[in-house]
Amino acid sequence: MSESSSRPVDLTLSCPAPLQDDARVLLAHGGGGRLMHRLIERCFAQTFRNPALDLRHDGAFLPLPSGTRLAFTTDSYVVRPLFFPGGDIGSLAVNGTVNDLAMCAARPLALSAGFILEEGFATHDLRRITASMQSAAAAVPVPIVTGDTKVVERGKGDGVFINTAGVGIVAEGVDVAPTQVRAGDAILVSGDIGRHGVAVLAAREGLAFATTVESDCAPLVAPVFALIEAGVSPSCLRDLTRGGLASALVEIAESARVAIEIDEAAVAVTEAVAAACEILGFDPFYLANEGCFVAFVRPELAARAIERLREMDGCRQASLIGHVRETGPAAVTVRTRYGGRRVLDMLSGEQLPRIC
Repeated sequence: MSESSSRPVDLTLSCPAPLQDDARVLLAHGGGGRLMHRLIERCFAQTFRNPALDLRHDGAFLPLPSGTRLAFTTDSYVVRPLFFPGGDIGSLAVNGTVNDLAMCAARPLALSAGFILEEGFATHDLRRITASMQSAAAAVPVPIVTGDTKVVERGKGDGVFINTAGVGIVAEGVDVAPTQVRAGDAILVSGDIGRHGVAVLAAREGLAFATTVESDCAPLVAPVFALIEAGVSPSCLRDLTRGGLASALVEIAESARVAIEIDEAAVAVTEAVAAACEILGFDPFYLANEGCFVAFVRPELAARAIERLREMDGCRQASLIGHVRETGPAAVTVRTRYGGRRVLDMLSGEQLPRIC
């Protein structure tokens, strides 16, 4: 036996998927996939359990004695870089919270904004961010009426983190929740997918594509209420943020206990995003969006809904992508462009960190 062959062989295996014991919080726990949902269930949902939280919606519904219902939501933003094509952390914070209210069929009434600033952060960048927030809020329109500021030591933050909360008035007679999804429902997507994830990645890593990919960061209140005012009351709405279209569909399928089938060819993906995904090995179904939503509507209303959405800015590529097939075991399947089928599930690890 030679000297080299007598050395002990290291048989330690490594796997890109994170360990599943949840002994420590990992970056993947914030990525919108299985790990995040398990962390939420074990550490938060079980501890804080109550009827409003049990809906697993983008916000909570709060009934008032007058009969009016409020929607209440909160979110935190840790995107890097702070400025990216099509937006920045300020516009992202406002639009993300406004969109969570819209997914509850609520018109935004007021927002709060909390800032955690790192010592040494440039005040001109802070003013740029707050100006962006005000511009985004004015476009809805919704006022930012209260807030908070904290400063942490240099090296203990990432420039700036923002937390926003919002309240809104729920449209009368509309009941939007995953539990309202039924067999036969048509599934619509309001536009093309994946642009936000690619825009943030390109800005962070200094990637240059033939065509600049801009985030789709935008408020969704107008298109949602355009549907409602056209007589299309969705059974469920979900904006396609962390985890993208795939995670949103799986979440809804599991909450409603239904089987969903979608057509890959019907889902709009721009050439630039498709090319970036091919080069970098990403699946656009899992990439984040910040101005796109999925809507479940009764099949007889699908054509009217698509027609109305396509009249709205940012929704010109709205399309019917599939249907809810049946109640029973939750599953999401995709008919591929080549005639096959594949199953969509939530990511086990992290595809693209810090996209919101």
